[in-house]
Amino acid sequence: MSTPNPSITFLHEAEDLLVQIEEIILEIHSQDAPSEPVNQLFRAFHTIKGSGAMFGFDAVAEFTHHVESVLDKVREGEIPFSDELSELVLASKDQIKKLLDVSQGGDPVEPGSSERIIAALSEFSKGSAGAPPPVAAASAHRSPAPASGHQQFSIRFKPNPEMMAFGTNPVSLLNELRGLGECTVSANHQDVPTLADIVRDRCYLSWDIQLFTTAGINAIRDVFIFAEDGSQIDIEAVGAPEPASADSSANISAVPKGQEKTLTPAKAEPAAKDSSSSKKASSNNSLVRVPSDKLDRLVTLVGELVMNQSRLSQVASRVDLADVTAPVEEIERLVSELRDNVLGIRMTPIGMAFNRLKRLVHDLSGELGKQIDLITEGAETELDKTVLDQIGDPLVHLIRNSVDHGIESADDRELHGKQRRGRIRLAAAHVGSHVVITIEDDGRGLDPDKIRAKAISKNLIAPDAQLSEKEIFNLIFLPGFSTAAQVTSVSGRGVGMDVVKRQIDSLRGTVSLASQLGGGTTTTLTLPLTLAIIDGLLVEIGSDQFIVPMALVTENVELHKADRARNNSRNAVAVRGDLIPYVRLRSLFQVSEGEPDIEKIVIAQQGEQRVGLVVDRVLGSHQTVIQSIGRFYREVEIVSGATIMGDGRVALILDVAGLVHSVRHGAAHGTHAANQHSPEETARR
Repeated sequence: MSTPNPSITFLHEAEDLLVQIEEIILEIHSQDAPSEPVNQLFRAFHTIKGSGAMFGFDAVAEFTHHVESVLDKVREGEIPFSDELSELVLASKDQIKKLLDVSQGGDPVEPGSSERIIAALSEFSKGSAGAPPPVAAASAHRSPAPASGHQQFSIRFKPNPEMMAFGTNPVSLLNELRGLGECTVSANHQDVPTLADIVRDRCYLSWDIQLFTTAGINAIRDVFIFAEDGSQIDIEAVGAPEPASADSSANISAVPKGQEKTLTPAKAEPAAKDSSSSKKASSNNSLVRVPSDKLDRLVTLVGELVMNQSRLSQVASRVDLADVTAPVEEIERLVSELRDNVLGIRMTPIGMAFNRLKRLVHDLSGELGKQIDLITEGAETELDKTVLDQIGDPLVHLIRNSVDHGIESADDRELHGKQRRGRIRLAAAHVGSHVVITIEDDGRGLDPDKIRAKAISKNLIAPDAQLSEKEIFNLIFLPGFSTAAQVTSVSGRGVGMDVVKRQIDSLRGTVSLASQLGGGTTTTLTLPLTLAIIDGLLVEIGSDQFIVPMALVTENVELHKADRARNNSRNAVAVRGDLIPYVRLRSLFQVSEGEPDIEKIVIAQQGEQRVGLVVDRVLGSHQTVIQSIGRFYREVEIVSGATIMGDGRVALILDVAGLVHSVRHGAAHGTHAANQHSPEETARR
């Protein structure tokens, strides 16, 4: 088994750290005293610098050193954390990303860009001129002897035996400790095996260290920041610091030896097993990165397994042998569990997409001179990675529209009695087998009269057309439609909402708008959890079988010929006091086989409306592996895919939204049978 490339491991870890840096910056942007977040920022840059130098990314390490130095002065209280510094740290994060991309064959960085950022960082460092020397300055030299303000620390360091295989040299850590002050190191060799049993690149030693330093406990922790996973690191304060100590960074009480202890690693002592650092280390150790194409292949294989298991179940039901039935039922249970687990592997928290949008709002609000806060909820909501990868562009378009068209300037908001800072709420939640994403802003809202006038001017609707407010809002999704007064670099060309609609439709989802003039706009996206395997309701028309997504089905009712006659062939049925329009699929698909005396109406929920699908028979539930129906059928909107049944036949998966739209469109153009009306027309009749 091959050993993972340490450089690749560093690139993955650096990518995660850069995401963490951006999240922290955007969160503390408006905080007054961000001491702990600044410590987290410092440690993240410190990790990138140290690991970068270790694995040969010298340009990254050298650049990051300047950012780390400024943040260290912020930690020590010499420099305030301002909005200007926040923007500079963000720019530094972007520059590090570009430097890392160069190492992977990306475009070269702009000449002089690193130097300009370093110069700006140096200006912030000059802001501390004349201030007393920072405590951390003790790390620049070795103190010859204990002096006023020094404190003694007793450190036990037992490294992870695999540390050197991962590229970390414990000797370099000991030398870094010596740089903090007077340091006495004693090696423990009781765990060293005989020469014949020694494994190359494995560390068997541990060390006891006595350190006299003016640096605080945070500086000591920083030394071991690369060695925490799998190592034992005990740090004890011995006695109290001397009275003249200027150490303000050590978050440690001056108590007798043995009563104060900091345990950093996961394997330190049983009492620390419930600590957050232990949980984090344990979580990191159990994390495995797998390329998405391997997961896609695994899902495909599971899909094939589900189809063959269905065939096996059909064969077992025909032979009706007890010796066969029991194993087949057990296989069916195992395949179902395997399917759920494999699909669960591809589930990814939607917060990954939300985090990118925070930076988008931050940059756009600065570009447009607006004050906007993005509030996110439900970031832990999980969605299939395939779906998550495809909703990035729609979310970007919606957020850009909210920032540009929705939120007013601070002065305009104040004139209308609103807070100067605008607010965009981005939320996600599970609703049944779907994920509902809501984008809500408190801006100017949509003007239905303005939208209607624009649609009439573009000949999209007739001047005398009678449209509800919801139908007027839906005009925004038409290609080329925009109410923007002028085209800007952000939006206004009328392509964004059209892209949103087409992309969400391709994911078998829905998008809807709600707005109040002056009170803001809410956009709701409803998306399926997964695109690979769904639970379906198997129905039959004549000798053909179809699948209706089970997540949309609410109930089934019977339809007798006599009932149709009494309704004068109106395509509607009364269900518990509600009149529900239905579509006769037999007529839509032009099935010529004799129809049964009693048909079934499968009632499905389409958006805010219920619609019935009339079929000959309902056969039961079916685990459906979705297969593409090919590019020649992409324009067929009444089906979203196909699946292979256990007997080898192909069953089409019905697209309920497409069916309703097709019937409505066909009725408007008179292409259906005389007794086939659109659901809306039926309801009006």
